[in-house]
Amino acid sequence: MRAFIFPGQGSQAVGMGAALAGASRAARDVFDEVDEALGQSLFRLMREGPDDELKLTENAQPAIMAHSIAVLRTMGVRLPDVAHFVAGHSLGEYSALCAAETFALANTAKLLKIRGKAMQAAVPVGVGAMAALLAADLELARKIAEAAAQGEVCDVANDNDPSQVVLSGHAGAIERAIGMAKEMGAKRAVQLPVSAPFHCSLMQPAADAMGDALSYEVLGDPAVPLFANVTAAPTRDPDSIRNQLVEQVTGMVRWRESIANMAAAGVEEFVEIGGKVLGPMVKRIAPDVKVTSVVKIEDVDALAKEIA
Repeated sequence: MRAFIFPGQGSQAVGMGAALAGASRAARDVFDEVDEALGQSLFRLMREGPDDELKLTENAQPAIMAHSIAVLRTMGVRLPDVAHFVAGHSLGEYSALCAAETFALANTAKLLKIRGKAMQAAVPVGVGAMAALLAADLELARKIAEAAAQGEVCDVANDNDPSQVVLSGHAGAIERAIGMAKEMGAKRAVQLPVSAPFHCSLMQPAADAMGDALSYEVLGDPAVPLFANVTAAPTRDPDSIRNQLVEQVTGMVRWRESIANMAAAGVEEFVEIGGKVLGPMVKRIAPDVKVTSVVKIEDVDALAKEIA
């Protein structure tokens, strides 16, 4: 069995998609459709930068999705013929749902633009922060978060793999967590270069905005089941997916459990579409599975031969 997985924020880079668009009409069509849907030259920003503008949440989120879908469509395959499940890390869940035809491409881009703006606006710059705990599991991360909170928000945001858990919340609480992480048993803690504290209760205004936006969307049944971030379980129910996408804004990304549960369900190969960020996490969670990253046209050709 095979699962297609889709990267989240942080996988963007100036130049992304340029070579792919030069080699693939299908990829160019994706970038053109996203540009038209958003009313901006997003693909030019992806190709040429500047980097600080591409990193803005409202640009990075639709850009990463567009790149993943361009890679997928360049492959020219029907998803049910090549994958048994899909999953995506945070915003990558939208890429996964677009790939599974739950959302149309243009609608996915618009939703991610709304999501990016709402997440950035939810907390003033400097008020929140995030930190990665290294060589720390979920249980230890929760203890550190509880000890560091001291009346402020300090939540577990991402349970990425057995050795990396991310905390999110008020800047002071995250600073305290970094200071106490080593003495409580983590190898070290590193503050992340993000502009907002994602996946914590401070994001409630953004969750409300996504609830409003998604209430107008007609969701199709996904072509293959989605392993949802907030449940680490498969679903094909559009109403459940809608609710989970809202909950996901403030909820923990249960990535470790999602990968482990897919492996337990029989997935032997994970294919990361449009990035090389998730593969190392997958191998730390399920060392025996095969991991393939598909980013460049050469990767597309190699995978196409394998699954033909």
